[in-house]
Amino acid sequence: MSEVTRILSAFEQGDPTAAEQLLPLVYDELRQLAAQRMAHETPGQTIQPTALVHEAYLRLVGAEEGQHWDSRGHFFAAAAEAMRRILVDNARRKNAVKRGGGVRRVPLEEFHRVAESPEDLLDLDDTLTRFAAEEPDKARLVQLRFFAGLSTPDAAAALGISVATAERWWTYARTWLYSELAGR
Repeated sequence: MSEVTRILSAFEQGDPTAAEQLLPLVYDELRQLAAQRMAHETPGQTIQPTALVHEAYLRLVGAEEGQHWDSRGHFFAAAAEAMRRILVDNARRKNAVKRGGGVRRVPLEEFHRVAESPEDLLDLDDTLTRFAAEEPDKARLVQLRFFAGLSTPDAAAALGISVATAERWWTYARTWLYSELAGR
């Protein structure tokens, strides 16, 4: 059992010091993932990688309902989901009518990059939500690859599937999402 998994288990059991022990172990990796994602954002973003990591971490360990993570991979999957929600919420705020929001649709040509505008991210989120309703496992793979920046082998390990399966799912998901976004 890894140190992270042990601390996650202690956190789940209600150990008040577990959250303090967890942050130093996962912070650098979360920060690196957030920096990779934010590097592809357009200049002038109001959210920085450090703020993204802090907000995601607070959502993960500060939630009032009990959190349960089976493993390190499960924790990072939850972190990817939290980062996705934060980026989407930020894009929605920026896209609000009172902030001059408008609709501009751009096809998803380079899937490894975070969308270049709030509108792109909102379109991607809407499409990914529809995809998750049809293909929840493949949508989780997209979240891990796109929002957490995990490699195919790391995402496969987090989902408990083979790398070959993850590659097939990734190809299918990219094709499905691209066709949906291109039709907008």
